[in-house]
Amino acid sequence: MFYSTSYPSFLGEITLVSDGENIVELRLAEHRHFEAPIGDCVEANFDLPTFAMAKKWLDAYFSGKKPAISELPLAPAGNEFRQTVWGLLCEIPYGQCTTYGEIAKETAVRLNKNCMSSQAVGGAVGHNPISIIIPCHRVIGANGNLTGYGGGIGRKIKLLELEGVDTSKFFIPSKGTAL
Repeated sequence: MFYSTSYPSFLGEITLVSDGENIVELRLAEHRHFEAPIGDCVEANFDLPTFAMAKKWLDAYFSGKKPAISELPLAPAGNEFRQTVWGLLCEIPYGQCTTYGEIAKETAVRLNKNCMSSQAVGGAVGHNPISIIIPCHRVIGANGNLTGYGGGIGRKIKLLELEGVDTSKFFIPSKGTAL
């Protein structure tokens, strides 16, 4: 059984989903790439300790503080490749960005591969089920392209600006799949 609760934010309504002990999803309204791996077996529950911790974390984050990801019990569902990519996202420091290519290089190292496709990494980043907390918004294209955020480019920019990132050096692509 899975449980859900809502959290209002300046980005819109956020839905948190838990297995009772861990956060398994953070859903932004109108989030692209959302696969709903848990299906419809979700019951509303506002009193779980896990939700209280996640809401406290989000309150701190949205007020400009730097809460540690390790403060929350997270259990995103995914294969070894996706888990590796999501683990690397958690290592990107607050207020900093990295590229899909850099994550691809490190993923290859951690999975003992000769190389890794940036596009494959982009797919894993885009299917992150716990966005914001697992900071996929901190990943950009090698040339400063802001493509690739399932929550929308506008939300990505707002999150980066919240963290103090100078977004003036980045650009929004004129066409692409993440617009």
